[in-house]
Amino acid sequence: MDRLQSLEVFIAVAEAESFAGGARKSGLSAPSATRGVNALEARLGARLFTRTTRKVRLTEVGQTYLEDARHILAQMQAADDAAKGAATNPVGQLRITCSNEFGRIYVAPILTEFLDTHPSVTADVLMVDRIVNMVEEGFDLAVRIGELPSSGLAAVRVGQVRRIVFGTPGYFEANGRPKTPADLQAHQIVSAAPVSPTTEWRFGHDMQETVRIKPRLTVSSVATAISVAKRSWGLCRVLSYQVGPDLQNGTLETVLEEFEPAPLPIHLVHVEGRRAPAKIRAFIDLAKDRLKATSVLN
Repeated sequence: MDRLQSLEVFIAVAEAESFAGGARKSGLSAPSATRGVNALEARLGARLFTRTTRKVRLTEVGQTYLEDARHILAQMQAADDAAKGAATNPVGQLRITCSNEFGRIYVAPILTEFLDTHPSVTADVLMVDRIVNMVEEGFDLAVRIGELPSSGLAAVRVGQVRRIVFGTPGYFEANGRPKTPADLQAHQIVSAAPVSPTTEWRFGHDMQETVRIKPRLTVSSVATAISVAKRSWGLCRVLSYQVGPDLQNGTLETVLEEFEPAPLPIHLVHVEGRRAPAKIRAFIDLAKDRLKATSVLN
């Protein structure tokens, strides 16, 4: 096993947290993967993994080496892609990260359209409600909702979302509409923890008005919270894109619009800047057109 393949096997085992899983991903047998990692550790004179009967975990040295190994392979992939014309033709794997609901509603349809147009591209999408370190985890592009911190990453703004309080017409007919944020204390609330992780909801353009709510129900799934609220069970607070179609067709209605915080921008973020491979540039062009044409995101 050459040094490049050893690095590929090491990364696969680290990501799978097992030799068997890493071997499957690398197209090798488990003994071959084990021998490859053992040889790599012997050459380095350092232990990269701690091993148990159930899984393997990276040592502190292994964690640092994993970042370096990913960087080396990314550079080699970039060199290969350039030689194959990737600078002008979309080819290779496109790795994207985004939040669960935004990925389900918007990214997946755009991505399948993109893949249909570019048959030489494959895609790997991580949908997770956390900020992923794109460089360390090897992603080409991220969809970020919210103000961006200062960084060396390139960003293209494609829209914005609002933080809204909503309910059904049936709920409002039976319980009335809150006129001010303080009125929420008299209403039944279902809280979507990923959007509203605390019981203090902030209102106003500068978010200076605070209301302490007492949810009757708190759930860890935004989709579940929306589903409960759609049964006229209570009021809920989410990001506007998460219920866009329901707001457009009148199934749901917003309240307290004049008290909403400033909208949150949506950006497509990538590492490469103007030198980005064609696969990234082409996806950004398509996604920008599709997202800017979506009324609930503007």
